[in-house]
Amino acid sequence: MYKHILVPIAPGNGRDSDTALKVAERLLAEGGSITALHVIEELPPYVQDHFPPGQLAATSLRMEEKLEEAVAGREDTQVAVVTGHAALTILDFAKNKGCDCIVIASHAPAMQDFLLGSTAARVVRHAECSVHVVR
Repeated sequence: MYKHILVPIAPGNGRDSDTALKVAERLLAEGGSITALHVIEELPPYVQDHFPPGQLAATSLRMEEKLEEAVAGREDTQVAVVTGHAALTILDFAKNKGCDCIVIASHAPAMQDFLLGSTAARVVRHAECSVHVVR
């Protein structure tokens, strides 16, 4: 059983985040906690200039609200929204927050995943803690 489980969630991408949260609940030790995390990809400054001021803050707030809906009614679960490269940020968050397990939803690999790699694959390869992949 794990004391702090990280569940990366990307609302609206077709991954089954509810199943990942259920798996995390089953793996959670008594008194443990779950963090549902959403990573907003950073945009280069030359792209950010084309968005209205405050767009990142508004997007972060909207994602936080979606995460709150996804974890509604689940005890010992908090949410976090951060910016950065998805896989690297998930790995850094897990390490910095002392997570001992990551439960991440994935999909059946398509051709582009073999060429570019998926976020879940990168997390599995580089995590310093246990990783459970849910399909």
